[in-house]
Parts: sequence; structure tokens; C-alpha cells
Amino acid sequence: RTHSTRTDLIDRVYATEEARTYATDMAEELQAKLDPRHPSFVKPMTQSHVTGGFWLGLPKQFCTKYLPKRDEWITLVDEKGTESDSYYLARKWGLSAQWKAFAINHKLVDGDCLVFERIHQTRFKVHIIRQSSYYK
Repeated sequence: RTHSTRTDLIDRVYATEEARTYATDMAEELQAKLDPRHPSFVKPMTQSHVTGGFWLGLPKQFCTKYLPKRDEWITLVDEKGTESDSYYLARKWGLSAQWKAFAINHKLVDGDCLVFERIHQTRFKVHIIRQSSYYK
């Protein structure tokens, strides 16, 4: 058990403020270009979103305006069209079950920034802006 914790800590990526800000700025630029008929929000990734607990809290205002009032499965569609389901907890305004799989499968790290574009009631296109693109 100790070994896996140490490995997890060794593999973690800690974004610099510059890289984090860059990814967020790029995500906001992308969001501004999206179809205004599709509500969207920008979500910068932190350690708690991509390691350990894998809980993704969503903006409360967005949730109360656009998402179901009860717990429900939400479909996340990445830029390649690959679909993943995650369980939305309405009273907690966040994604829980299967969010971990999405984060791991997409190699999300601290500082990456996501744009969630609602393309249907419970379906989101997820645009990923990598914090590492700051260094390229």
C-alpha cells in the first residue's frame, strides 16, 4: 500500500502558475468561439480532480440552470468522438462515478483546463487544453 502511494506521488504533475494561467486563457479563447446555443463552462484541473479522490465539482449556477435536478448519468464526448459516461450528483453539483476513468484515460494532470460544451441535455463535448502546451 505504501508503495502505490509513493508511486502516485512520484507520477503527479504539478503545474506552474504560468502554465495553469496559459491553459485557462486558451480554454477561455476556445469557449468564446463555440456555438452560443450550446451553454459551456471552463474548468481548470487541480490535483483533487485528477488524482486521489477524482471528484469534479461543477459550477453551481451552470448546474441549476442547465442540468437535471436529480442524479443522472452524463455522457462526455472527447475531441475524437469517444464517449464516456460519468455520474452527475445533482445535490452536490459534480461528477463522481467514472470521472476517474475519464481523467485517467485522457491523461489529465494538474493545470490542464477543460471546456465543457453542453450539446444535449445530458451530453457534453469536452475540449482539453493541456498545461504542457505552455512549454511548446
